[in-house]
Amino acid sequence: MFAITADQIGSRRAADLADAQLAAIDALAAGRLVLPADRTAGDEIQAATEDARTALAIVLHLTRDGNWSVGLGIGDVRTPLPDATRAMTGSAFILARDAVTAAKKRPTRFALEIDDGRLPDGGILEPLIDLLLHLRARRTPEGWEVADRLVGGATQAQLAAELGITPQAVSLRVQNAQLHTETAAIAALVELLEAAGEPP
Repeated sequence: MFAITADQIGSRRAADLADAQLAAIDALAAGRLVLPADRTAGDEIQAATEDARTALAIVLHLTRDGNWSVGLGIGDVRTPLPDATRAMTGSAFILARDAVTAAKKRPTRFALEIDDGRLPDGGILEPLIDLLLHLRARRTPEGWEVADRLVGGATQAQLAAELGITPQAVSLRVQNAQLHTETAAIAALVELLEAAGEPP
C-alpha cells in the first residue's frame, strides 16, 4: 500500500487549503484510492492507494505549488479496512507519518519511507524523486501552461493556434519545460515504486 500524508505549510498564516486539496486528490485519483482522501487533524490530509502511478501523481500534485510538506510511506495496512482513511493503520501509515516529518526539513518538502525488506529502498528512490521535483520546480509559468494543456489532451498545433504563437515556439516551450524528460522519469519511477510496493 502507498500512504500519503501531507501537512500544509504555514497554515497559521494562510487560508486552510485542506478541503480543496481533498477534492482535487479524489478527482486526480479517479477511483484509484482505497478510500476517499481524508483530513486527519487540523490542516493535515491523507490518502491511500494500491497503485504506484496514482501515488506518484498525488505526490507531484501536492508538491507543485510549494504549500505542502509531503510524506510517502510504502508498507502494509491492517485489515479489515475501516470506513475512513483517517482510521486506517499499518506500517504504510506509520512510515508516511515519519516521512512527512522528515519532509519539513528537506528542500523539496518531500520524503519517502519504505518498509524494511522491500526493494528498491528509500535510499535509492527518494533522491530520484527529488531530481524530478527539482526539474519541475524550475519550470516557468509558460512551461506549465504548455504542460497542463498537453496533459489535458491538446496537441502542439492546437496550442500554437490558441496561444497565437508558432508551432516552433510551442516546441521550444516543451523542450525548455523538459516535458519529455519528465514523462520518461515518471514511467521509470512508477516501475521502481511498483517493485517497492511488493511485499518482501
